Amino acid sequence: MVLKFHEQIVSDLLEDTSGGLVVLSSGLSLPKLLSSFLSFHSRSSGSLLLLHPPQLSYSLKSLLLSLSPDLPLFEITADLPSSNRLSLYSSNLILVLSPRILIVDLLTQKAQTSLVSGIVFLNAHSLSESSTESFIVRIIKTFNKNASVYAFSDKPHSMVSGFAKTERTMKSLFIKKLHLWPRFQVNVSEELERDPPEVVDIRVPMSKYMLGIQKAIVEVMDACLKEMRKTNKVDVEDLTVENGLFKSFDEIVRRQLDPIWHTLGKKTKQLVSDLKTLRKLLDYLVRYDAVSYLKYLDTLRVSESFRSVWIFAESSYKVFDYAKKRVYRFAKSDDTKISTPSKNLARKKRKLKEDDNNNDEAIAGTSSTSTSNGVALQEVLEESPKWKVLREVLEEIEEERKKQASSGEPLLDVEEDNNGITLVACKDECSCMQLEDCIANGSQKVMRDEWQKYLLSKVELRGVQTPQKKKPKAPKGYGILDGIVPVTPARNAEVSSACKQEHDALLAAAAEIKRNQAKKEKDAEKDPEPQVGSRGHGKGKGRGRTRQGHARNKDGSNNTEVAKGDRPEVYGSENEGQINEINPTVIVDGVSGKNIYNDRNADNPKQLPPVHFHALERDQPILDVLKPSVIIVYHPDMTFVREIEVYKAENPGKKVRVYFLFYDASTEVQKFKASIRRENGAFESLIRQKSMMMIPVDQNDFCLGLNSSSEIQVSSSQNSITRKAGGRKDAEKEMQVIVDMREFMSSLPNVLHQKGMLIIPVTLEVGDYVLSPLICVERKSIQDLFMSFTSGRLYHQVETMVRYYRIPVLLIEFSQDKSFSFQSASDIGDDVTPTNIISKLSLLVLHFPRLRIIWSRSLHATAEIFASLKANQDEPDETKAMRVGVPSEEGIIENDVR
Repeated sequence: MVLKFHEQIVSDLLEDTSGGLVVLSSGLSLPKLLSSFLSFHSRSSGSLLLLHPPQLSYSLKSLLLSLSPDLPLFEITADLPSSNRLSLYSSNLILVLSPRILIVDLLTQKAQTSLVSGIVFLNAHSLSESSTESFIVRIIKTFNKNASVYAFSDKPHSMVSGFAKTERTMKSLFIKKLHLWPRFQVNVSEELERDPPEVVDIRVPMSKYMLGIQKAIVEVMDACLKEMRKTNKVDVEDLTVENGLFKSFDEIVRRQLDPIWHTLGKKTKQLVSDLKTLRKLLDYLVRYDAVSYLKYLDTLRVSESFRSVWIFAESSYKVFDYAKKRVYRFAKSDDTKISTPSKNLARKKRKLKEDDNNNDEAIAGTSSTSTSNGVALQEVLEESPKWKVLREVLEEIEEERKKQASSGEPLLDVEEDNNGITLVACKDECSCMQLEDCIANGSQKVMRDEWQKYLLSKVELRGVQTPQKKKPKAPKGYGILDGIVPVTPARNAEVSSACKQEHDALLAAAAEIKRNQAKKEKDAEKDPEPQVGSRGHGKGKGRGRTRQGHARNKDGSNNTEVAKGDRPEVYGSENEGQINEINPTVIVDGVSGKNIYNDRNADNPKQLPPVHFHALERDQPILDVLKPSVIIVYHPDMTFVREIEVYKAENPGKKVRVYFLFYDASTEVQKFKASIRRENGAFESLIRQKSMMMIPVDQNDFCLGLNSSSEIQVSSSQNSITRKAGGRKDAEKEMQVIVDMREFMSSLPNVLHQKGMLIIPVTLEVGDYVLSPLICVERKSIQDLFMSFTSGRLYHQVETMVRYYRIPVLLIEFSQDKSFSFQSASDIGDDVTPTNIISKLSLLVLHFPRLRIIWSRSLHATAEIFASLKANQDEPDETKAMRVGVPSEEGIIENDVR
């Protein structure tokens, strides 16, 4: 079913033949809008070119075809021979291709502009005047003024970043009409709110330590922002904690600081990266379990401790302290009376709960191994509060379904459509796998596995460090912990810090685990008979999962009960066959995810429904494939919420229930609400801009390629040379530049074309641009320059240029919005050092005395430099430039200028 507001957008677009720009709220199903728009393409008018951003290439065609299979779509890739491409451009189909392929085909005239009826862009928010897309439109509009240009974007916030971004984008794409479709637009809100899904909002209270960590991070963030304000370099309005929750905050700050980056002190630069780290810490707190979070903090402490500003902030110690307390505690061995009984109790409880985990006792006993150190280790292993709630929600869903079944209500909606699958949406793959493990094996087991991994990683790290440390330490006479017992002399015991004692206790606990693992392996070798209850490795589980109606599953579980004893249901490598024989698997095509069916669980004997875990970062149309009637939004996301609204509006007869799991009073809630506010603000800004926008009506008649810039040059040259035979001007010949195919990733060819130069794309062996028979240019952006020096590629490139061209040139091109310097003057030393970029350049020039270096502030500056370099030079020869550096049939390389 096509949504009414989608039909409205399409009819608005088709009214104006010249095209239009559509800005849509995120989550309002841009692919569906696109497929219904493309279905109106008439074959008689010509080919329609659909340009995809590189990251979408693999999924776009399949997605569009799944939505409307009759579309005459064909994808053009770089592997396709040029003769085939030539015939395709005249085939009147809808062609899906990348901008880089199209621009080269246009310049080499494989694509006839007269055969193009229109172009469609999907990433309008990422386009600019110097992008390849605007180059394409300019060439097509120069020769075919009737071609339509359509652009779509579902990222309104990106459309308002920078000065008059939307207006400049529309001018560069020759578009006159702007169509805005926010979520609060009357037609959209009416249609989506007519029959909304049933929503259950569950607020999960955070644990005491989680709240402590969150509060501490927000305080540190605030302190960092105050420090930033003191620099007077950034607009103070942008520096709020709420803005700091979003990725775009980094862009806002960098955009303001980039032009003066070289003048900033080390502290300010570090604050920018610290704010990024703190945002991650807030995000990971609600996303990952306690042990993973502690592991991440440990890596931060190692990697950032010596340069970070935030680590020295007042509240930062609380972050580390509370994170540790969520996982384990230390008690002095003199209060063993307190620690040991509680330890034994915990051990007994765990034995009741998890019979199958033999090394529980061993790990619980780690405290005793470490008592010789003066410290007893107590495990806390705090579970994520959402895990418990998720299990309760799943149990509730299953109970309701059983009630419905017993009361004789029709379950058609559930059974036929989707086998009663419950969809759980998480942010990333990692969370999906962990939740799947939780539901299958119980949350305690998951925490224990993570804890074991954490301890063993400590041992591995120590194993890596010891070789370097042993030599210098030996003569000093300090003892080293060998994994089981510390050999510290008695008199040094009180001197050794608490931190060292903690570390040693952790290592001792890890050593205990290792010993138990070794013992287990030995036992397994002695007793080769496979145990029915043994669990397969984690990686083997999860692809072809069983998803059946309830009765079938109950039978299945009863049949396998005998073999399992009182173990939870297992998906091990040995049991796979048995389970699958009883329940033939149903595999969903085209969706990668995990379906789980659990009858029993170690902690909880209640039944659970089949579950499918979906990672939101995968960007798949999961709702249309699975058609679930119950959706649990584990990590709230504005875009996904809108997708659910659209899904419900498309299936008005279907009952849909949505559970939201929010952490109460958390930044998760704040971020969700802020994302909606931010989008609404962006649309309000766009509506204001639209009312004041200045789009030239006669845009097609000027700024089209070559004429404008060459006229200006003619008049200036006439004025400058008045003694030229009464002002008679020679017939001007067009400037030509030979450009390497790979250079079309950058925007320079576009800017050169704007300056009135003829661009000839060929594959060059030597150099990136050939300006004349004598001048060859190798272009390097700053990032590329550093990488080329590191890999040694630049040396080889300059060597070949020096061999074949009289004037080899290295062009170092800076970005227009960044500082025009490598490093601040204070960083340039007196001596030549192999690590310094200036030293490397100096050595390169000493080695190749004929090499010329050009420093360019921006793309436009480069174009002017190229024009002045070509002033008194002959035009380059295309065939010669292609042959340079390529061995002839006899294997001889010609034209060596040396």
